[in-house]
Amino acid sequence: MKSPLTPEQEAALVAAIRQAEITTSGEIRVHLEDTCPTPEPLDRAAQVFAELGMHRTAQRNGVLFYLAWQTRQFAVIGDSGINSAVPDDFWEVTKEAVLNYFRTNDYVNGLDKGIRLVGEQLRRYFPYDAATDRNELDDSISFGDSTPPHA
Repeated sequence: MKSPLTPEQEAALVAAIRQAEITTSGEIRVHLEDTCPTPEPLDRAAQVFAELGMHRTAQRNGVLFYLAWQTRQFAVIGDSGINSAVPDDFWEVTKEAVLNYFRTNDYVNGLDKGIRLVGEQLRRYFPYDAATDRNELDDSISFGDSTPPHA
C-alpha cells in the first residue's frame, strides 16, 4: 500500500494520538488502506478493530479511525466502554467533523481533529490514573493490504 501520508504527517498523527492519550486510559488507533474490502466501511472498521485486539483494553475504551483513502471511505468506531459513556450523537458528530477536512483531501488535519475530539471524551469519561494506567495498544498507524479480495 502506498500511504497517502508523508513520514512527517504520519509522525504528526502518532504524536496527536500520544498527546490525546496522555490524559486518559483510553486508546486510539488509526488504520489506513487503499480500498475498503467490504460494502460498508463501518463493517471493515469492526473487522480491523478485532484484528488489532482493540477489544482487549481493560476498560473497553479503544477507538479506531478507519480510512480507505483511495475509495474515500471512512468510519470511526469505539468499544463498548466508550460507547456507553459518550452522548448518542458523538460518533456521527465526530465523523462529520473529520469528513469536513476529508472533502478537501486534508486527511491529516481531519484525523487530527477526530483524534482531539475523541481524546476529550476519553479524558472526560476515562481519566488517566498514574497508578494503574499503561499504554495498552500500539500508537503507530496500521496499514491494510493494498490488494482487494477476490469475489
